Amino acid sequence: MKNEVLLERRLTAILAADVVGYSRLMGTDETGTLAALKRHRREFVEPKIAEHRGRVVKLAGDGMLVEFSSVVNAVACAAEIQRGMLSRNEGLPRSHRVELRIGVHLGDVIVEDGDIFGDGVNVAARLEGLADPSGIAVSASVRDQVGSRLNLDFVEKGEFSLKNIAPSIRVYTVAFGDDASRQEAEHGAPRVDRGYELSIAVLPFTNMSHDPEQEYFSDGITEDIITDLSKISRLHVVARNTVFTYKGKAVKVKQIAHELGVRYILEGSVRKVGERVRITGQLIDAQTGGHLWADRYDRDLTDIFAIQDEITHAIVNQLKIKLLPEEKKAIESDPTTSVEAYTYYLRGRQFSHAWTRAYMLLARRMFLKAVELDPNYARAYAGIADCECAIRDWHVQDFPLESILEMSARALALDPNLAEAHASRGMALHQSGQSDEAGRELREALALDPLLYEANFHYGRYLFMQGRFSEAVESFKRAAEIRPDDYLSPIHLMSCYRSLGVETERRRWARIGIDRAERALEEHPENSGPAHRGALALAHLGEPERAKEWAARALAIDPDDLVAQYNLACVYSLVGEGERALDLLEIVVPQSSNYHLLWFQQDSDLDAIRDHPRFRALLHGDCEAATAP
Repeated sequence: MKNEVLLERRLTAILAADVVGYSRLMGTDETGTLAALKRHRREFVEPKIAEHRGRVVKLAGDGMLVEFSSVVNAVACAAEIQRGMLSRNEGLPRSHRVELRIGVHLGDVIVEDGDIFGDGVNVAARLEGLADPSGIAVSASVRDQVGSRLNLDFVEKGEFSLKNIAPSIRVYTVAFGDDASRQEAEHGAPRVDRGYELSIAVLPFTNMSHDPEQEYFSDGITEDIITDLSKISRLHVVARNTVFTYKGKAVKVKQIAHELGVRYILEGSVRKVGERVRITGQLIDAQTGGHLWADRYDRDLTDIFAIQDEITHAIVNQLKIKLLPEEKKAIESDPTTSVEAYTYYLRGRQFSHAWTRAYMLLARRMFLKAVELDPNYARAYAGIADCECAIRDWHVQDFPLESILEMSARALALDPNLAEAHASRGMALHQSGQSDEAGRELREALALDPLLYEANFHYGRYLFMQGRFSEAVESFKRAAEIRPDDYLSPIHLMSCYRSLGVETERRRWARIGIDRAERALEEHPENSGPAHRGALALAHLGEPERAKEWAARALAIDPDDLVAQYNLACVYSLVGEGERALDLLEIVVPQSSNYHLLWFQQDSDLDAIRDHPRFRALLHGDCEAATAP
């Protein structure tokens, strides 16, 4: 007769929790996120669980599974954890907050070796996915058992068919007893006064024109809607470069919202044929999956700015946001009256995102055409200045600083609050040696638009060249977060951490740098930039042979690229081939500006050859001249 093993079963309260936007937080600051998560667990969450007689069953990355013998204790613990986490996050920027979602269910579980399994666990995990950030979702069985025993209200969300769970589950959210929560419980109205409630991601609008050449137009419409929504102080809008990582991918709305830590998703499409344009848009509440608004616009191309305004106002109305007078004015002020100038500007902006010499030159031509068509187009003047600043890395003599300062001055005369113009002016002033003025302009750009990539990246360079490496780290990290395809900032972070002597972070950013450089090289094999910067990352990781392979590839792509030659000099310095490094520097230095020589002074990648007589002969006199008043 076969012996049967009887499984231990019991009715228990299960609490499942995870961190909102964990992937985003880890991508931004892996070490800091892990340290913060462990600190919150050790100092606050686990003591609260023990206080309410709970047992931590397992920890998995950002997730936690906890068992309670009392459902009242489970819900009371969940409420105190969420209240406490709100307090611990108070005053922190959104990018540094550790926010939790919690689900609680009362159900039957199987117990084996201290772990618990079964539908009860699965339901709790699914409920956690339905909770708001900093919120709690519970099943009807929990709500019925708790009743009025706690100072909490329950707000019905409806009946949900949960994945792999039958039958459907009636779900409630927990209101913590404050006035706003009670009002929601009484009226069933969604609250829109929390950071999460007023958060949106605008997904790249799909190009429906059946012409890949029109991609710039649909991308441009997306970017401008993001820009307009970002002018609303009460609305958190995910940055352009973050949402564009989802372009062309078949990802579910709820998954995207979960990954980005937002409640609302705007998606749409653009079709441009001749002088006509069709734009569709729909606003989705990712929490419920419901469509709050949808519309289609069939108009003349000349109505494009009016359509953008209407979409922005439709979102504002649906989210019940009261605009400040200056926000309303900023949203409704069209950057140009010329649709033709606007299309050239959009092309230029698309080219400039590639950050290659050839594409920057193309972008500049597009911006020049835009201001020819509309001499009052502030953004286009700023675009010209941005391109010329970037191109000076390759063509110092061809783009004098006076021209850049003039272009940025024109842009600011037309729009004093244009962050791009302040950033390009700051870059030009820095290159001209006017450090104090440059710092003020770059800080003004960041105050006007904290998510402007160029302002963050160039302020990082500004700080690096002053030897303020810890501060530069923060700017480069923000730049790397704003543009997930940015391989430049990770390479600079790698150098900053080498100067600071933080080896673990140096290697971490080197790995991020090589990963991003590989992707960029696949997309633009004609660009030497990712190749020579990838070579630098490999040298920092202690892979000299691969570093030299990438170095050879960079020179094969563009043997006359001065930036490549300088970075490869750093590579050879790092891998112990000083003479090859000096050979390259002897080509680079005579063609470099004083601004670039100051960079060489601070770059620890060259430390291995600084005492070499050839190096001192090359740089010592020039650097002294560069730092002279």
